[in-house]
Amino acid sequence: MAPCALITGITGQDGSFLAEQLLEKGYEVHGLTRRSSSFNTERIDHLYRDPHDEQVDLFLHHADLSESSRLIRLVYEIQPDEIYHLGAQSHVRVSFDVPEYTADITGMGTVRLLEAIRDAQVPARLYQASSSEMFGASPPPQAEDTPFHPRSPYAVAKVAAYWMAVNYREAYGMHVSNGILFNHESERRGETFVTRKITRALTAIKLGLQDKLFLGNLDAKRDWGYAPDFTEAMWLMLQQDEPDDYVVATGEMHSVRDFLEEAGRHLDLDWESVVEIDPKYYRPSEVDALEGDASKAKRVLGWEPKVKFAELVRIMCDADLKRLEDQLAGRGVRTGERG
Repeated sequence: MAPCALITGITGQDGSFLAEQLLEKGYEVHGLTRRSSSFNTERIDHLYRDPHDEQVDLFLHHADLSESSRLIRLVYEIQPDEIYHLGAQSHVRVSFDVPEYTADITGMGTVRLLEAIRDAQVPARLYQASSSEMFGASPPPQAEDTPFHPRSPYAVAKVAAYWMAVNYREAYGMHVSNGILFNHESERRGETFVTRKITRALTAIKLGLQDKLFLGNLDAKRDWGYAPDFTEAMWLMLQQDEPDDYVVATGEMHSVRDFLEEAGRHLDLDWESVVEIDPKYYRPSEVDALEGDASKAKRVLGWEPKVKFAELVRIMCDADLKRLEDQLAGRGVRTGERG
């Protein structure tokens, strides 16, 4: 029988790439989606087939991380071998505006899923999506033994989820691994995240569709990688005999200003003439510098990033440029398609 995987957050950037990779490996894939009055499955539309067709291997289920009874029922019915917990309120700046919701979904949602696995008595392996934001004010480079110093409600909720995963692993012998992923971007990144905001705006400006780009702190430094590389690391963690926690990162740190310069160079655009600073985009407490040490992932998992910073920026710029050009030409495009 084909291995079976359950993905929370399957409609997000990481969920869509992970679903692709698992399907290519021969998995039966189940994904949780939140009910909405509008379609929110653009990133996986190219994977979806009518469940009435023969040999369907991707199934979507309505569920919410706030509803424990639904999670228990689905885990019991699906009987997954592997669960990839990617669902969360994942926008750091937004978490300052909705801290209670962020704590409930990002933090308590993980508890509900862990309890669902126990209550359904399904021996599934669980991947918990942790975040480099948990390190916060701790100076780089950051590794698995670096102290956490979260600087946002999102990061605090992720720290709680991290330690809850560790606790269930130690208390109940569950195969639970935390992936402490540093920033990972792609052509499918949400449009409110700074990297995608930059590539969308600069390509629109290049085509004469927009005049200005408003940003916040240009000096924040991050370790940016390519999302499909990082989702492959998630899978590798659950193939290990023993669960553990891993930092996943490129080991290179660049500022938002560096990202703008690389994008401007690739698009042949003077970004400094079109970018303006808007204080509303500043965080109440900033994370200045994140740079991951992924030597453990390389040693144990055999994982290394394939796409580095400059190529990542080019991929995102080219995808957004093509998307806009297609729209101007009247050609239909799907957000989920790879540029």
